[in-house]
Formats: sequence, C-alpha cells, structure tokens
Amino acid sequence: MKPCNWTPGTEVRNVGVLDGGKASGSADDDKGEATWSRLENPARSVLRGSDGQIKAVFTDGARLATLTGPARTFTDWHAEYADSKEDDVFATAFQYVAGAPQKKDDQGVAYAGDANFGPLNTTGAEGGDLRLAQSDFYDCLGLPYPFRDGQTGTPESMRARSLDCSGFIRMVLGYRTRYPLMSSDTSGDGLPRTANGMARSDEGADVLPLTGVGADARPSAIDQLQPGDLVFFKLDARTKERLDHVGIVLGYDTEGHLIFVSSREEINGPTIGDVGGVSRLDGNGYYAKTLRSAKRL
Repeated sequence: MKPCNWTPGTEVRNVGVLDGGKASGSADDDKGEATWSRLENPARSVLRGSDGQIKAVFTDGARLATLTGPARTFTDWHAEYADSKEDDVFATAFQYVAGAPQKKDDQGVAYAGDANFGPLNTTGAEGGDLRLAQSDFYDCLGLPYPFRDGQTGTPESMRARSLDCSGFIRMVLGYRTRYPLMSSDTSGDGLPRTANGMARSDEGADVLPLTGVGADARPSAIDQLQPGDLVFFKLDARTKERLDHVGIVLGYDTEGHLIFVSSREEINGPTIGDVGGVSRLDGNGYYAKTLRSAKRL
C-alpha cells in the first residue's frame, strides 16, 4: 500500500508491483497484454495482467493505490521490515504493536515503538472506561505539532507513548505517511481527529457508505474492502449517533477472514487481537456486528 497522486484519466504506463516494499515490474513486463477496466461502488480503475489477475487498483478520490504482490505472514513481514527504511502503511502500523522496538530519528525523538492506548482512568469518569481516550499522535511523540490551519497540538505528559484508535490512524497515515491532518473535527483540511469525524468527512472515497449507526445499518458488501481501507464501528451504547472506533483493513487471514488492526482500550494499544473479540469483519463476531462504514483514502 503506497501513497499515490493518480487521478482518473491519467495514463499509467508502468505500474509498480509491491515486492518486499519496493516497486518493481510493470504492466509491460507481462508476457501478454495487460488490460484496464472501470468498476463502480466505489468508482475505480483496475489493471489486470495477461493472466487475468489484478495487478493494481486506483480508486477515484483516493490517494492510496493498492499494488498486488506475494502473500506473506506477519512473521515474514516483521523480519523483512526490521531494518528497512522504506516502510509502507502496514510496516508502519506494526511498529506500534506490543513488543515493537523503539525507533528514533536523527534528533533523538522516538517516533515508533510499543504504544499504549492511553493512561489509566483513575477518576471514574467517562462511564467507567479502563483507559482514557484522546491520545493523539503528538501526545505519543511528546512534541508540539503545528497544523496547517495555524493551530498547534500540545502534548500531555500523561499521554506519552499512547495512541487512541483515531490517534493511531493519524500517526500511521498522517505523521508517518504524510496524509494531511486536521487539528480537530472542525478545523483545517485533511483527516479529522476522531473516528466519527473521519467516517463522516468528505476525505477519500466511501467504500461502504454510512447509512446509520443502528444494528440494521450494518453493511453487507464487505467484499469491496481492500487492504488499507479504514473501517468504522459503533461500539459504545452510551452514545446515540457517534461512531467510536476505527481500524485499518489488513486483508484476509489464513482462514479466509477479513481482518483489521486498530488501537484498543482493553488490550492497551495497537493490535489485531482483543479480549472483546477477534479482528474479523465477516461473520457474526463482535466487530463484524458493529461495523458501520468504510472509507478508502
């Protein structure tokens, strides 16, 4: 999954295939002729090789392109990217899970490593939540962050090395991958601060449009989802219309189930597992039943 500045109608002569995180090969490498086709819901251009297999997908209104490459296990992925300087979205995401080694930049700032969800809730507020939300990427970094709208994000020391669910998305796609970021849900342009703001924003393309937050609004066409898509959930029954969780689609697990990675309160940080339920988007599990929409940036 790589950032892309492609727009509909642009001729793409050499489309890289993801191979160990590096673009290699092209449409011209096929023995036969590669073909383009247009698909809807969401509107996208698909490149297929001479064997009929999908090589790349470019979605209208999205900045990320999916390039097809060899399947790998998470163990392979970690080993391959342990010392790599060319991280993609997934390699970046897994730099914050439990046990991830700390990484520092040339100024000595720790920009990656095992991250928490947030500080322990010792006040009894927020409905008895175990941990406090509202830890954004600049809290995790411990650095003030100047947003493009003139606002500055000021870190709280108690939230150091912490990322709530939307803070994790903003760290991976925003701070690390340079997707534009809003300073809040209402100020600036780019990706909003909260899961609810992201789901309801005009950013990207709606793969699974939001039709409501009730149980009857659960989307059914999850086969439209691709690795890198954002998925949004309604988990908290204490709020009426607000979506309250977001994750990144990883693809299919070894048993053929769509899974995602997100930062979660119960397990305290970014993970693909949870005491509340496995990270599967299909079936009738906890997250499958609470899925409400999806967006492709």
